[in-house]
Amino acid sequence: MSLTSIFLLLYFSLFTFLTTHSKPHLPSSYLSPTTIFPNYQNMLKSFKIFIYNPNTPFTFNSPSQSLFYTTLTLQDSAFVTQDAEQAHLFFVPFPSDLSTRSIARLIRGLRNDLPYWNRTLGADHFYLSCAGIGYESDRNLVELKKNSVQISCFPTPAGKFIPHKDISLPPLASSHAPTNKTTRFLGYARFNWLKESTLVNELSSDPEFLIESEPSDLNSYAERIASSKFCLFEYGGGDVSGIGEALRFGCVPAVVTDRPIQDLPFSDVLRWQEIAVFVERRGVGELKRVLARTCGDRHEKMKGLGVTASRHFVWNETPQPLDSFHTLMYQLWLRRHTIRYVRRESA
Repeated sequence: MSLTSIFLLLYFSLFTFLTTHSKPHLPSSYLSPTTIFPNYQNMLKSFKIFIYNPNTPFTFNSPSQSLFYTTLTLQDSAFVTQDAEQAHLFFVPFPSDLSTRSIARLIRGLRNDLPYWNRTLGADHFYLSCAGIGYESDRNLVELKKNSVQISCFPTPAGKFIPHKDISLPPLASSHAPTNKTTRFLGYARFNWLKESTLVNELSSDPEFLIESEPSDLNSYAERIASSKFCLFEYGGGDVSGIGEALRFGCVPAVVTDRPIQDLPFSDVLRWQEIAVFVERRGVGELKRVLARTCGDRHEKMKGLGVTASRHFVWNETPQPLDSFHTLMYQLWLRRHTIRYVRRESA
């Protein structure tokens, strides 16, 4: 056993002991703090994926998609098996710009040439599609959409994400760490994080908030985030790609939305209500009331839990324990128990 494996085993054992014997009312950034790390360790030891060979080499447009695909397909990947009978899940890779007709043809080929798709009608298969796949009439696309696990980019366009099975990719986060962590503002946002012009205009004239365009460099961007209690995002039109960076730099995300958000990254792992604030779209008054109620001890707890959770939003070219790649793999691991459909042949 390597030193890294020994360290991870000790870490998981200690964490499990502490969470199991801690007071039940203490908040946690995890949905299941007493089971996640034992399950994660089992995933590292056991999880196997069979990858269908693409017809031609290709690349993905999204950096997070590219990192996930490149890491999973490394020659020495412990998750990949060449024996399909040992696989828990099957990965169907295809380029981002592939037409729906070509995707349907690809699935038809898997159904006709190999036995694995028909055993579950694709329920133990997964695929990458940044924008997601919509509802189509073709039988092959229907089974792919309804049964297979879709890994899409966050946020996923409306109508293209099925919460009980699909997964969203967290965006790439900056590696720049702020040097000054003095809190100066109640809230911070970039103009493209908020789509509602009235909200932007009112917050821009409020001295408690800092609303600005693209910072001149990444260092100043990190400093701005770290100097604010809350980072403001608007779901459904605004740019929410900075939510992982906000968590990492101790700026509690405050997400303005007019509907429940079903495609939050790592929603099977993280207890989002403990690390972020969700505000109904009712104007600046409602936003400030919610933020004021969350200040004090509540904010400090959320800030600490968010920093802890931010480890899952880090992408590494060489994957590290609990980073984005491994947390995505864990979400796939949770979906390995699939329903074996029985196909009724027509008379």
